[in-house]
Amino acid sequence: MPTPVPAPSSRFARWDDLAWEAVNPLFDRQYVHGSECMLARIRLRRGCIVPEHRHENEQITYVLEGALKFQIEGRERVVRAGETLVIPPGVPHAAEALEDTLDLDIFAPPRQDWIQKQDAYLR
Repeated sequence: MPTPVPAPSSRFARWDDLAWEAVNPLFDRQYVHGSECMLARIRLRRGCIVPEHRHENEQITYVLEGALKFQIEGRERVVRAGETLVIPPGVPHAAEALEDTLDLDIFAPPRQDWIQKQDAYLR
C-alpha cells in the first residue's frame, strides 16, 4: 500500500502585517507563495524602470493604482488601474511606472530568484 502524502497546510497572511522589501529606491514588494504560485504586491514609484528580463514563470499583472508602460513582444502596452496583462513564460518584457503605481502580480510557479534574493536585475 502506498504511503499517503500529507495535504499541504493552508496559510493566512495580512498585507498590513507583511514588511515591505525595499528592492531599490523606486521598487518595494511584499509576497506570499505556496508550492505552485506566488502573489506579490508591488509598489513602483513614478519613473521606476524594470529592465528587460524573462523568466520561466507565467505572470499575470493587475494594476490597482497608477499605470505601467510595458515593452513586450516588440510593442508598447500601457496597463492602467483596473487592467490586467498576462505574460507567458519566457517572453522578454520591461516596464516603466508612468506614475506611482500599486499592482498585484501572480507568478506560477513561484519566483525562486525572488525568494532566494537572486534578482540582481532589479537591485
